[in-house]
Amino acid sequence: MEERRHDNARQAALDYHEFPRPGKLEIRATKPLANGRDLTRAYSPGVAEACLEIKADPSTAARYTSRGNMVAVVTNGTAVLGLGNIGALAAKPVMEGKAVLFKKFAAIDCFDIELNEPDPEKLADIVCALEPTFGAINLEDIKAPDCFIVEKICRERMNIPVFHDDQHGTAIVVGAAATNALRIAGKRFEDIKIVSTGGGAAGIACLNMLIKLGAKRENIWLCDIHGLVYEGRTEDMNPQKAEFAQNSDARSLGEVVDGADLFLGLSGAGVLTPEMVSRMASQPILFALANPIPEILPEDARSVAPDAIIATGRSDTPNQVNNVLCFPFIFRGALDCGATTINDEMKIACIEAIAALARTTTAAEAAAAYSGEKLTFGRDYLIPKPFDPRLNGVVASAVAKAAMDSGVALRPIQDLPAYRRKLDSNVFRSSLIMRPVFEASATAARRIAFAEGEDERVLRAANAMLEDTSDLPILIGRPEVIAQRAERAGLPIRPGKDFEIVNPEDDPRYRDYWGTYHSLMCRRGVTPELARAIMRTNTTAIAAVMVHLEQADSLICGTFGQYTWHLRYVTEVLANQHLHPHGALSMMILEGGPLFIADTQVNHDPTPEQVMLTAIGAARHVRRFGVTPRVALCSHSQFGNLDIHSGRKMRAAMDLLVDREVDFEFDGEMHIDSALDPELREREFPNSRLTEAANILIFAGTDTASGVRNILKTKANGLEVGPILMGMGNRAHIVTPSITARGLLNMSAIAGTPVAHYS
Repeated sequence: MEERRHDNARQAALDYHEFPRPGKLEIRATKPLANGRDLTRAYSPGVAEACLEIKADPSTAARYTSRGNMVAVVTNGTAVLGLGNIGALAAKPVMEGKAVLFKKFAAIDCFDIELNEPDPEKLADIVCALEPTFGAINLEDIKAPDCFIVEKICRERMNIPVFHDDQHGTAIVVGAAATNALRIAGKRFEDIKIVSTGGGAAGIACLNMLIKLGAKRENIWLCDIHGLVYEGRTEDMNPQKAEFAQNSDARSLGEVVDGADLFLGLSGAGVLTPEMVSRMASQPILFALANPIPEILPEDARSVAPDAIIATGRSDTPNQVNNVLCFPFIFRGALDCGATTINDEMKIACIEAIAALARTTTAAEAAAAYSGEKLTFGRDYLIPKPFDPRLNGVVASAVAKAAMDSGVALRPIQDLPAYRRKLDSNVFRSSLIMRPVFEASATAARRIAFAEGEDERVLRAANAMLEDTSDLPILIGRPEVIAQRAERAGLPIRPGKDFEIVNPEDDPRYRDYWGTYHSLMCRRGVTPELARAIMRTNTTAIAAVMVHLEQADSLICGTFGQYTWHLRYVTEVLANQHLHPHGALSMMILEGGPLFIADTQVNHDPTPEQVMLTAIGAARHVRRFGVTPRVALCSHSQFGNLDIHSGRKMRAAMDLLVDREVDFEFDGEMHIDSALDPELREREFPNSRLTEAANILIFAGTDTASGVRNILKTKANGLEVGPILMGMGNRAHIVTPSITARGLLNMSAIAGTPVAHYS
């Protein structure tokens, strides 16, 4: 059975690399090349202008070429993962994988370069010759001590960052994990005894970094395959190892492990025994980083030291020491500020940023990627997970600041907070477009009632509201369930302490709530008994009554169930002659910018007047995002060429909009391609009211609007913000079950904006 699983996993890995096309990388153009005009700009003669600018000022290469966002991953294949000296060609899948990680985690373009050159000095010559092509060099999988030679030569001769990730990436992540482990154990770098196994590049770099963090060289005991590194030893020695030689008669790991506070293993399976662990200090810190089998298995270590703090290199145990926490982001910061090197100040800034991030509340996106794991700072969560989306903004901005402060940045970043927001927007695609809304919502502390307060997404959104906004969440749900789920999710918030709670099963306001609901609904068939039952079981109705009684300013519901079911109760309680749902507006964040779709939920077959009100409401809401509204009334009919129901409806809505003398561009009825392509529209209808591409598409029914929305989500990688319920004075919003915690946070900001800001 085990052999079969291994064979299946092996074949799956091979298929992953082969299909649907070989390898893990491709090259894509970033500029259009559709006609002769594009060709003259991309190549001759237009390209000469960029060449001459760079000749006159070499720093402009970062403006006119991809060099400022380009890294080379270079290896000669002499020390590949746990595979050893397999050669440059066999190392290519690993280097391609490294390039993919650069792109995925930090949006850095990367070429993998495998060189058949075992001589370290000749290898360094080749790497140095690459400087005109790349903004930085990532050396990878080069054996020790050759890697020290290559990096030293390249750093001395090149004016761009050169970073050997096996050394410094590992050292940075180990440094961050050790920082937090010592905090938990109540110990200091200056006081601890460190025992290390593995005298290779990574091991030496880690020890040097621990010294920079405060550890004392005399308290470090380094062992390798031949035993303790001691003064006078000649076997398998190099200058890097010799720096850690101890004046001691001890010769083995077992002889020096007594009283050790930190074990750092970068060696092989089973090197550290439970008996050795039992002789270490209390709360021993064990970094057993050998792969695939660590120096000691966590369960074996805890059998003799239950209070041990353990990290490994494996993804199936807590505290995985993974270089991906570091290298994409340290390069991101270095490239963006034009750093000429990656110095100690930048590395330590990286360590501090990673360590601090682990001590904050876990991002909802990271929690979703690691479902079932408790991501709360402590013994089993020393460092963030690789898919924590905050790493890019937090770490890269810290690195860039350190580069500027230490004087190695050629292109200093003038506004670091804005730079960090930009990095976050590359990960959280909604953050940039949502910024005006969050700024507007900060002007007032509005009370937002969440109908489904027990949902973990709601809990995460509420926690983020309390951390990042002035709005006040009110959660409807059972206190014990909310407290239990918040704790399970690793959230610090607790009901009654950090936010108000409404318990449907036992709330002192229950009599007032059901009485209010009955008074509103008594002539629509609701008896007192039914009102009491609804106020015990229907959290959407409870939230609506709270808004009606002005105990909340707005409500958010819909994380489960049908949209129309929620809409019924919202409308029954809150709609009146001034407030009535006009439609639902969905903002789709696409690669080319935002596109707004309406009505996706409310009016299945709207009247021309409802279409008109939807267009007006959509234009008003779009302005909240700092976008100038341009409305297209969409139909299968194109400017009157078909006498069909949707065409007649949109023409009638056009007339109503003309009569209203609205203050935004609009036109219709038209096809979607005409709405989005001004050149096509100009050819077919040169007198259009629209001057540019439409950014609001209004459809003749929810079937079409919702269908377009779902196609954009699933096939165009569109990110939805919404749906925004229009016409209700911002007193209620109904989301859909697919919404994320960040989506709920976005909706809370929309709900948290006072009506005066957008009415």
